[in-house]
Amino acid sequence: MKRFRRHGHESQRDKHKQDLYQFNKTVEHGFPHQPSALGFSPSLQLLAIGTRSGAIKLYGAPGVEFMGLHDENAAVTQVHFLPNQVELVTLLDDNSLHMWTLRAHNSMSELLEIGRFTLSGPPGAPPSVTRVTAVLAHSSGELLLLGTEGGHVFVVEVPGFRELEENNISVEDVQNRIPEDYVGRRNLECVETLHENPLNPRQVLIGYSRGLMVLWDLDRQRPIQHFLGTQQLESVWWMEDGENILSSHSDGSYCQWTVTGEDPQTEPEKQEMPYGSFPCKAISKVIQLPSKQGPPFLIFSGGMPRASYGDRHCISVIHSKTHEALDFTSRIIDFFVIREGVNHRGEPSALVVLVEEELIVVDLQTEGWPVIQTPYLVPLHCSAITCSHHVSSIPLKLWERVQAAGAQQNTHYSKKPWPINGGQNLAPDPPQRDLLLTGHEDGTVRFWDASGVCLYPMYKLSTAGVFLTDADPNDNMNQGSEGEWPPFRKILVLELNDEAAEQTVEATVVDLLQGQEGFRWKGQARLDVREEPVLFPPGFQPFALVQCQPPAVVTAIALHSEWKLVAFGTSHGFGFYDYHQRNNILVKCTLNPSDQMALEGPLSRVKSIKKSLRQSFRRIRRSRVSMRKHHTNNAAKLQEINARLEAEALQEMELAPVQRKIEARSSDDSFTGLVRTLYFADTFVSDSSHSTPSLWAGTNGGAVFAYVLRVPSLERRAEDPVVAHAAKEIQLMHRAPVVGLVVLDGKGAPLPEPLEVAHDLARSPEMHGSHHLLVVSEEQFKLFTLPKVSSKSKLKLTAVDGSRVRRVGVAWFGSRTDEQLESSLVVLTNQGELHVISLPSIKMMVHYPCIRREDVSGIASCVFTKYGQGFYLISPSEFERFSLSTRWVVEPHCLVEAPLQMRPKNPSSPVHRDQPDGVPTEHRNFKRESEGYGEIQCAFSKSV
Repeated sequence: MKRFRRHGHESQRDKHKQDLYQFNKTVEHGFPHQPSALGFSPSLQLLAIGTRSGAIKLYGAPGVEFMGLHDENAAVTQVHFLPNQVELVTLLDDNSLHMWTLRAHNSMSELLEIGRFTLSGPPGAPPSVTRVTAVLAHSSGELLLLGTEGGHVFVVEVPGFRELEENNISVEDVQNRIPEDYVGRRNLECVETLHENPLNPRQVLIGYSRGLMVLWDLDRQRPIQHFLGTQQLESVWWMEDGENILSSHSDGSYCQWTVTGEDPQTEPEKQEMPYGSFPCKAISKVIQLPSKQGPPFLIFSGGMPRASYGDRHCISVIHSKTHEALDFTSRIIDFFVIREGVNHRGEPSALVVLVEEELIVVDLQTEGWPVIQTPYLVPLHCSAITCSHHVSSIPLKLWERVQAAGAQQNTHYSKKPWPINGGQNLAPDPPQRDLLLTGHEDGTVRFWDASGVCLYPMYKLSTAGVFLTDADPNDNMNQGSEGEWPPFRKILVLELNDEAAEQTVEATVVDLLQGQEGFRWKGQARLDVREEPVLFPPGFQPFALVQCQPPAVVTAIALHSEWKLVAFGTSHGFGFYDYHQRNNILVKCTLNPSDQMALEGPLSRVKSIKKSLRQSFRRIRRSRVSMRKHHTNNAAKLQEINARLEAEALQEMELAPVQRKIEARSSDDSFTGLVRTLYFADTFVSDSSHSTPSLWAGTNGGAVFAYVLRVPSLERRAEDPVVAHAAKEIQLMHRAPVVGLVVLDGKGAPLPEPLEVAHDLARSPEMHGSHHLLVVSEEQFKLFTLPKVSSKSKLKLTAVDGSRVRRVGVAWFGSRTDEQLESSLVVLTNQGELHVISLPSIKMMVHYPCIRREDVSGIASCVFTKYGQGFYLISPSEFERFSLSTRWVVEPHCLVEAPLQMRPKNPSSPVHRDQPDGVPTEHRNFKRESEGYGEIQCAFSKSV
């Protein structure tokens, strides 16, 4: 009999899916991985960062963010904004130039690439002739000057990238006018930097690597003055008076030259070696800015004494009698200074430094030059992220308490507002208060405001003080030694709080092996706890400690705030602890006799590989023996086998298209006792008329354990003990690891969090009608009725390509027009695909590709929110945020308008240049150093 689809029903169902589900990658949180270039537009008040992966990111006021990605898999080496325009130019290490623009669309700006260009030299010319090493975005907004490795300067018209050959400056034109006796005459080497005269845009300073600087007249196509430096040139800065030039050099010196028109100038007016006459590292960049408060600000990077401080990453700031060497823990990429005033020619207000692992902004107008806390680009990886958790709809009072605790930790920051304020943030206010918690390798837990586009740090909880370690928690790392030179000062993010609590943390050791004989732990010993009182700052203060024995990794944890219970699981078993009475309630060992890996610790993986090989060879031998037996059978037996195989094939064909047959796993597989999930629920476990508190645990071997809890009333909670006894046990036939457990109420909705119900952030669960238990394994979703625990329905995950469930969460979805919400299950597989499964019907609704299957760390780091969003690590320092919901989407909505200054029609007319839009970036080879990252460091004030 033929079956026909009901097209009306299908179209209505498809429309319903479109109203609820839509996949988008919305914003990237954190600090860009491997930054390689920095740019700044004073007129737009936008910051630009390029990365080695070819990304270009723009930031303005908090919430104003843009991102672009070059098609070429090449690093961004330079970024330059066109003055007073909404365009910028990027240079990649494949020598290609790219033009980007911020174009308004539907009242919002978009970052778009509008052109690309590569210099082409004469036929037969070596690549060095056109290899770009320096870029100058001319103040006219219509010209780019490109210095090359071969010493030539090419003039290109923008935005069309048309080369103006008649205006090019060849290296021969420069060499022919150099005095014969100049030592660097024969080989000028590459163009290191290009600078425009701040008072006359038709004059350009060309700096060559060998030390020569040439003042060039663009109109007359001839040199005006030569500055005959003899040290290798690193950078150039043209002072605002137009009469003085600073040059920095590879020997750790900087020189001051005077623009007089007399040609040539053979010696500088002044030469300084800031850190003595001993060999010093190169000063890679120098700038000098006037100040009404006294002498000018002199700021330079590098120049440290090579023998003593050659491994330091420093920027020195000298103003009046104050000299500070800002010391950073990762390599400096670039820096610039923000200035006050409409034309950005006023007092220097902030120093912005991009280093390999973070962005630091130093307040230059407050005494002591404190750091300004950044609202974005905050490093997530001060220590490696080991786990993360998202909490939605935080009650207001709790939110304010966390904020207050965090504010006391941040008293060392400057009170000045964030100085980069370009663009308009048009995104609506977040509908609720959300937190993202990240656990780190150093034992800290960091609380991030994840409500909006900016992932903002709120509070840091440190657990190191509880344990005996090599470091003294009372060490004051802000103190520098008197008389130290250079005058270093450390800036560490410390918990500086006057209000503190001193208390002893009670430790309870829980033996998960329950005294079983024949087992010996070969892993690391548990940490020793401090017996003396520990001083804790305001905020979350630990008062109880549970240590599992053996001290294996905690693989699952659950907390119930109303019952004041916490459950924990490892590879050996699970238990739960009453943190109100501070005693352990129950321990369950889940070890299988074959779980040797769980006992021997993380250093015995070779044995596991050998065991897997032995099992594989045994299967092969059994298969061969079986085949030999089949060959000896008669023809009738062979026909019977063929018939059985055909029947099995038909059975496979009859399976639903989204399902597959699941192979049962052996109980001898390693880690079957590892606890994967723990779940507290008030549901029907013993009978269908009375609900009781319960704890559910799922293991790696496909087992589910249920315990009924007797929790005393509030009046008797401090006296009567919590009692637990085993109630149910489920063993999945295919023995796949259980990765999730959810109890559905009488309306088929997941049980809400008790704290949310208590604060009217969620409705109370429906206790009338049947409850159901949803068991999520790596391979299937199975629904059981409660309290009988009988199978009702199931959905098998398509796994032709080996798909397995890796992450699972419950989320609520709704359309933009309807207030009604629907609960669903959100799943991420090891293939990087997202699936949304309806509840309680357990039907596949939609699926989307999200993460590359090769990105194992990204898949493992994924965390879901309760409103159809998620986060996963795309690098050690960045979270990618995505949304599956049409109703709840957190993404930038911003507008950047062109500056009021209009582009001059005649590019040859002299225009007074306010300040270069785009930091002059000298030619440097950026080499990746170690991945490690410490806290940011800076320098203490010292009078000289």
